[in-house]
Amino acid sequence: MPQSKILIADDNLTNVELLEAYLAGCDCQTAVAVDGRDTLAKVAEFQPDLILLDIMMPKLSGFEVCRMLKRDPKTQHIMILMVTALNEQGDIERAVASGCDDFLSKPINKLELLKRIEIMLKLRHVTDELERLRRYIDSMEEPPSRNA
Repeated sequence: MPQSKILIADDNLTNVELLEAYLAGCDCQTAVAVDGRDTLAKVAEFQPDLILLDIMMPKLSGFEVCRMLKRDPKTQHIMILMVTALNEQGDIERAVASGCDDFLSKPINKLELLKRIEIMLKLRHVTDELERLRRYIDSMEEPPSRNA
């Protein structure tokens, strides 16, 4: 499996440091975004496989960021794990409605976080491989060019 890229999107430095410490043993590259707009810019620049996305951020909320990323064909494949202090049923429903792939409430349990990340990254890489194989099969089924 290729080395994964994880974007941590949280405006709270303590939360970012905790997540970075939890990910220290993982074979992945990380980047950090400090607000909603910064998250969108970092997605374009860093091209993460997974985003650990806080909901309550300045400029754009995690809900808004998630909706924007999942609507865009260029970014809809990115796995999004909402990590938030919000844990009311309505918040979970809004997160799911915005398109997130999973939801984790704070305080974060390290083992649970790492297991969810592992599963989400495996799913992302299997999906990428499936898409690559689909494109290969499609190219094999195309009729030969008449100019050849």
